[in-house]
Amino acid sequence: MGALAHEVVELRVHGVSGTSAEALLDHPVVTRVAGDDHAGFYRPRPGFGISDRPECLRVEAYRWGALTAGSAVRTLSLLFLLPFMLINLAVWARPPTGGDGGIIGPVCRLIAATLTAAFVLSVVGATVDIVGWQCTPYESCLRGRGYLVWLAELPLGPRLALLALLPVAALRLLWWLGKRSARVFEAFPAARGQDHGEERIDRPGFWDDALVVRRLRVIHVAVGLGTLDVMLLGAKIQRYSQPIAYVLFIAAWGLLAACAVLLVRPARRSEDGSQRGPADLRGIRTLQIAATTLTVLAIAYTAVPQSSQLPQGQLPGYEGAVAALVAVQAALLTVLTAATLAQRRRAHHVASPWLSGLASPVLAAAAVAAAYGFSAALVYRVADFLDRGDIPNPVRPSKPGAPLLEPPVSYRWAALAGLVAVLVVAATIFWQLLATRRRRARMAEAIVRRDFPDVPPEALPRRDDVRTAVARAAIPEQLNPAVIVFLVLSLLGVTTTALDVAGLGPSDLSARFAHTGSAAATALALATDVGMYVIGLIGLGILVLGLLSYRSEGTRRTVAVIWDLGTFWPRTVHPFAPPCYAERAVPELAKRITALTTRGAVILSGHSHGSVLAAATLLQLPADVRSRVALLTHGSPLHRLYARLCPAFLGDPTLYELGSRIGWRWVNLWRDTDPIGGPIFSAHRPGEPPLPGPAGTVDRRLRDPHAVVAAPDDTVPPPIARHWPYHTDRTYEAAVRELADRLNPGQCHPGNEH
Repeated sequence: MGALAHEVVELRVHGVSGTSAEALLDHPVVTRVAGDDHAGFYRPRPGFGISDRPECLRVEAYRWGALTAGSAVRTLSLLFLLPFMLINLAVWARPPTGGDGGIIGPVCRLIAATLTAAFVLSVVGATVDIVGWQCTPYESCLRGRGYLVWLAELPLGPRLALLALLPVAALRLLWWLGKRSARVFEAFPAARGQDHGEERIDRPGFWDDALVVRRLRVIHVAVGLGTLDVMLLGAKIQRYSQPIAYVLFIAAWGLLAACAVLLVRPARRSEDGSQRGPADLRGIRTLQIAATTLTVLAIAYTAVPQSSQLPQGQLPGYEGAVAALVAVQAALLTVLTAATLAQRRRAHHVASPWLSGLASPVLAAAAVAAAYGFSAALVYRVADFLDRGDIPNPVRPSKPGAPLLEPPVSYRWAALAGLVAVLVVAATIFWQLLATRRRRARMAEAIVRRDFPDVPPEALPRRDDVRTAVARAAIPEQLNPAVIVFLVLSLLGVTTTALDVAGLGPSDLSARFAHTGSAAATALALATDVGMYVIGLIGLGILVLGLLSYRSEGTRRTVAVIWDLGTFWPRTVHPFAPPCYAERAVPELAKRITALTTRGAVILSGHSHGSVLAAATLLQLPADVRSRVALLTHGSPLHRLYARLCPAFLGDPTLYELGSRIGWRWVNLWRDTDPIGGPIFSAHRPGEPPLPGPAGTVDRRLRDPHAVVAAPDDTVPPPIARHWPYHTDRTYEAAVRELADRLNPGQCHPGNEH
């Protein structure tokens, strides 16, 4: 059947649950009409199933879930990119000032570079330090380990040079993961790329981060290689000092300084704005060549045989490097917090921002904490395995003839700080939930009494279930104090560890305890050991969640909200973060809508996170296309999460502008039992008057459930729908027909078919 001249297409976009096209369309047999297996457009196959809709009102679905879901290997690989994802998200959570973000962007990019350096340092610690320097020279560490004996037969220099190839391989693995996971997005390129993304979300090319990622990837690889070079050359200078070592050492620090300058300085465009300027491209290529050449020279010089003296203690300079890096991160987090507070005071039109407007430093601190959690777990687990089960600790005497196998004390205190943070934050959440329990219960009671004023006695337990669901749906708004406590503890933790550089931190305290034999020393050692196990259990828990989210749709729906939020934004801060799926989804949706409007009109229907994709798509469309489009959102986190977490890009002014651009052809459906979605313009509290003007007509509250007693023709009461599904609700169908009539007056009523 050919396309109708005045057809209206309801284009459904699902949320993070990644549902099937059949479920999304409520149709047993569907066919793909555009796209591919990763992201495609589907329609019911003609002749299968029944429909009471008029012929001119079609339905289509955009299924994009495969862009973020995938194989178990891919899911687990993305787990290790969590710190990079968090720091990339931090720059998008800045307060709105109407400007370009000031220094928040450069500071976030510098923190991102320190995370790359921390990643390399952790691999250096597990390989070059623990294995090559501390373990293999000792027979007791090699006993029964034939896979390490051959390393002991090598001189110290060649052994360290050989093991130094593992951090290089780890960097290459990060590069490969980013390239491999981004391939599915390259099938649909967006408009010309942006610089650093610190601009309006409606700008052309906002969703094309290819040029930015390419530039950042070269810089971060140079940071990683420079960090490795500094460690190798610093250790070489301590044992076999020659002028060439100092020359290469200074060159390695110069390489790191050049990377910092490039990260602070925005990339320059050519005059037509289509690509990077020639000077900028030459600088990036020069940096890549310099980093590779310097690393080859550093590894080659390390391979020169050194004295036969048995190495003692840790790799020279390694513990100081870890402490110095923590000090740099502490300074950057402090600057980021101060800059965010200053911008928050200048912010305009912000209503109750989430995390009290401190989302950027909170996410950055979480990125640093996750990075050091992974680093400490890696280094300590390797050391624990090699010393046959005894977690290294200065207060615990080592066995005779065995190496101490001591990781940096900064990792030990990171474990202790992590334990304190977990306990305090958990206690804060528990206290906050208890403190707000009565208030949430009163709010829920008011809602259920309004919705179900007169119920028979046998339906009271069912009404109590509804009240509990409403109260639990309000929990996300109660977590602000917990994340603020986490930010304060994170800043205190990194600051305390940073004082180690001046001899006032954990190393000095550990040394004092190690010689006292006091109960405090024993308690500190026990707490550190517990902290290490807690970090390991948290990492294992994240791993299990990743596997369950791959196998269980329900678990994925729970954990994917944060993950899809982090991968929604372009990678303008860390190139090894998981790729931005909106890089494909938004321009692909825009192209499809543009094509459909040439034959009629489109109702863009977005559920949950799909409503965010819908809003971003509409902001990219030209005016002549928007005039033929209406928006239907349901279970939408646009205001509840995005406007409050990312107010500079999807705040209230942007949402009002979106409504104006589409002529306020917008309906938003929400439920009190929904823990994710909510109203966009109206107040969430019952009894509040509607907003004046067209914005007050957008939000439509749905009573959930429809009733607490079974219908005369049913055997059980209606279920509590909560977040899913909305498109099966009769109010949804009424909203579709209302919007269709506003787009195409009088054309799509029953009995008026073409």
